[in-house]
Amino acid sequence: MIPMYMKDCYLKEFDTEVKSVDGNYVEFNDTIFYPRSGGQPCDHGTINGIRVDEVIKRGEKILHKLSEPVSGKVHMKIDWERRYKFMRSHTAAHILSSVIFKETGALITGNQISEDKIRIDFNLPEFDRSRLSEWERKANEIISEGHAVKTYVLPREEAFKIPDLVKLKKMLPESIQEIRIVEIEGIDIQACGGTHVKNTSEIGKIKITKAENKGKNNRRIYFEIL
Repeated sequence: MIPMYMKDCYLKEFDTEVKSVDGNYVEFNDTIFYPRSGGQPCDHGTINGIRVDEVIKRGEKILHKLSEPVSGKVHMKIDWERRYKFMRSHTAAHILSSVIFKETGALITGNQISEDKIRIDFNLPEFDRSRLSEWERKANEIISEGHAVKTYVLPREEAFKIPDLVKLKKMLPESIQEIRIVEIEGIDIQACGGTHVKNTSEIGKIKITKAENKGKNNRRIYFEIL
């Protein structure tokens, strides 16, 4: 089952029911809370007014840590300001990584989104820092053009017929047979389970703030959204 946070990233409130309880962790029939994964932090918010600050995946389950018990029907409400910033940041990361991939062929080896900065690690033998401002300019140009962002699911075999689909160095496990695609029209297409905006114009602007060498063939770039 595709969870509600993937079907509609803009859904701020949602009614559902408790499915199972394991100590302080609760699984629901469906959820709008994004669990910590793929370098993106989990959503915060409330369930029946109880604060939620930790959401994790355990196998196929999405578990919400609650300080008080709940049962039956519940009302979910996410911290929208936090979620929306992560949506803008994640889409911006796709754009910047696409620019760098097209310029250098560098694959992504890691990434991390936080409330104040985003970092991306690339498999890149050489690091020409003089190109950073040009990559930033190109990314901001794409953002301002207002490209539509679409998400959809394809069978694994069909998905991997798309050239350059997965820009992560480690391919997705064989156990994943349905691949969620995030496509920035005319710019980038890749497998991703994160939350994204519907149009690049929602991002604003990015600013590259730092670049580091992190060992052999590993280069790290930090940026923020303005």
